[in-house]
Parts: sequence; structure tokens; C-alpha cells
Amino acid sequence: MFTIDQIKEAHAKVKSGADFPGFVRELVNLGVISYDSFVSDGHTEYAGEKGHLVQSGPKYPMMVVEAKSNSDQFRHYLKNHQQGQTDYLTFCKHSAETGVEKWTVDLKAVTCTYFDREGQIMLIEEIPGQK
Repeated sequence: MFTIDQIKEAHAKVKSGADFPGFVRELVNLGVISYDSFVSDGHTEYAGEKGHLVQSGPKYPMMVVEAKSNSDQFRHYLKNHQQGQTDYLTFCKHSAETGVEKWTVDLKAVTCTYFDREGQIMLIEEIPGQK
């Protein structure tokens, strides 16, 4: 079973969205099957087989997630982040600004789904370089 320290070690290598596919590969190797990251404070819940669950603490001070979502602006910010133009904290600020409450990464389906505060899907995308 994986630990939060192993996940933190893998995450420490992520400097921008361009590093995300490598992080995903490391999580799969650890046995993570999915995780939810919450924009309000950056905490993440990681799930493994047989109900194994670990949670990180907050990564930054609380931020307000806007009630009204803006999928088009979010897609623009996401593209910039994936191209390595922003760091993680900036991406989280942009996510809050555009109404993203959390994202769920499904490592079996190899997708990342972004949700607004109402639980509505804003975007589903395949994680590049995983299939």
C-alpha cells in the first residue's frame, strides 16, 4: 500500500503541467487508482485497491472558488498550464477563478474530470502519454 510520503516525493518533481504525465505514471506504479484534488486548499484524497485511502493536508491557504463557472476561460488556463507556462499554484488560482471546485483523476480510465461547485462536469480529458 502506498503512503502519503511516497506521493509527496513523486509530486515534488512536478514543476508545471508539462510534468503531469510522469507524475501519473509514478502514481500508477505506487498503486493509486484515482484521486480527487480540491481547489479550495489543495488537499488531495488518493484511493487504492481494497478501499485504501490516504489524504494530503492543505497545500496553500484557503481560496474562494467562484460560484459561477467559466469553462471556456478554464480551458485557456489549462492549455497554458499544460504547456508549462504556469506553476501549480497559479493553475489552482485560475481554477478557483473559473469555478473549478475539484478534479478527479481516474488512473484506470486515464482521464481527468474537472467539476464545478454544483458537481457539474466542466471538462473531461484524457491524460496524455499514458496509453
